[in-house]
Amino acid sequence: MKNDKIKPIMRNRKAFSLYTIIEHFEAGIVLVGTEVKSIRDSKIAFKDSYARFYDNELFLEGFYIAPYEQGNFFNHTPERKRKLLLTKKELKRLKNKVEEKGFTIVPLSIYLKAGLVKVEIGLAQGKKLYDKREDIKKRDQQREMQRDLKESLKKRY
Repeated sequence: MKNDKIKPIMRNRKAFSLYTIIEHFEAGIVLVGTEVKSIRDSKIAFKDSYARFYDNELFLEGFYIAPYEQGNFFNHTPERKRKLLLTKKELKRLKNKVEEKGFTIVPLSIYLKAGLVKVEIGLAQGKKLYDKREDIKKRDQQREMQRDLKESLKKRY
């Protein structure tokens, strides 16, 4: 597993601003051939995507994969449900957490690992408006500290 090369394709930045991520999981995803080619070309969108359980199986919904340009009649449906592949233990744990109030499962990133498409999903809890403001304030303070540090180093040298 040390030789597994990870090639990031896209990250869901909006999920980190809307949700507090409690746990991360790596999941495989069931795709058809033209979907893999579109993913390799980064023609995907996370907008409003989430994972939901159907009969003890986890499916990714609202995840857009653009039709492959050279795919002709073999092309896929862009926003179909796609099955996520996790171990039974992980599925059971996630299902128990989601049944609790306020938890949801959102995709965080998609990447290639050893030639296979993997999705990083997160067990998330929605942020309140004041939490979002607090995050913005922390980010601004961090930026200000970095700027001050940079200026003080310039003055020294």
